[in-house]
Amino acid sequence: MGALRKAERKSAKIRLGLASPSGGGKTYSALLIARGLAGSWDKIAVIDTENGSADLYSSLGDYNVLSLTAPYHPQRYIDAIHECEEAGMEVIIIDSITHEWSGVGGCLEIQQMEVDKQRVKNTYTAWKVVTPIHQKFIDAILQSKCHIITTVRSKTDYMQVDDNGRKSIQKVGMAQVTRDGFEYELTVSLDLDENHRAVVSKDRTNLFEGQPAFIPTIETGAILRQWCETGVNEKQELLDSLKDCVSRQDFDNLTLKYTNLLVNDATGRRVFPEDLRKAIRARYEEVSSIKEK
Repeated sequence: MGALRKAERKSAKIRLGLASPSGGGKTYSALLIARGLAGSWDKIAVIDTENGSADLYSSLGDYNVLSLTAPYHPQRYIDAIHECEEAGMEVIIIDSITHEWSGVGGCLEIQQMEVDKQRVKNTYTAWKVVTPIHQKFIDAILQSKCHIITTVRSKTDYMQVDDNGRKSIQKVGMAQVTRDGFEYELTVSLDLDENHRAVVSKDRTNLFEGQPAFIPTIETGAILRQWCETGVNEKQELLDSLKDCVSRQDFDNLTLKYTNLLVNDATGRRVFPEDLRKAIRARYEEVSSIKEK
């Protein structure tokens, strides 16, 4: 159990979701927002499962594309995220997450394969195999050191209503083609219509709540970036505490306290990012030289 403390917002990485039917402008809007978040095109990577749709907008700038084809097993998404992280990307666009759920080799297909293996068919027990695999995919998004923008296909839901005896069909919302509840993991979730206008369905930043529909631009990303950078900077906080930890040779405590800053190196080990490792070495050398004097 941790110590009781005052609430304090840390500097953050955005988890942004864009949902729309085909033609809603998910990829284009994601790229513009990513540019505002990253500050430059070369720090953006698109994990593209949409048959090269990311390359259609190459005239915008020199962003990076990692093409992902079937099978769309969650682990392949996780590996792609890690590859983008190791390449030093600031923003990762996953376009789209729908294939991880309903594509060839995705979660629904894995679940059906588990059912097919059973002598007595039981879809519930099959989900006990699939859910942890899907959760690892969610965790890779939530724990990434990069800003993450996900796109997801959606379909319009309709229902029959009775209005004073007259029955009619009314549109009741957009159903995202992914596992129910994914939106809860996001910082901001936007629904795009056929005119590429965005309407907020969830907003933890309070930047867009209650605002009319708008067309996402680079400025949208810049606004989000400013919000992310407001608050205590964990890296700076780490550097400020290094001297005490290093002087006491308390590296175990240092690692435990800042586990959320660790990244995977080329061998899969959990280590501090290279800039922090350099800072730790520099501070260690500084403290060592003071001790020698």
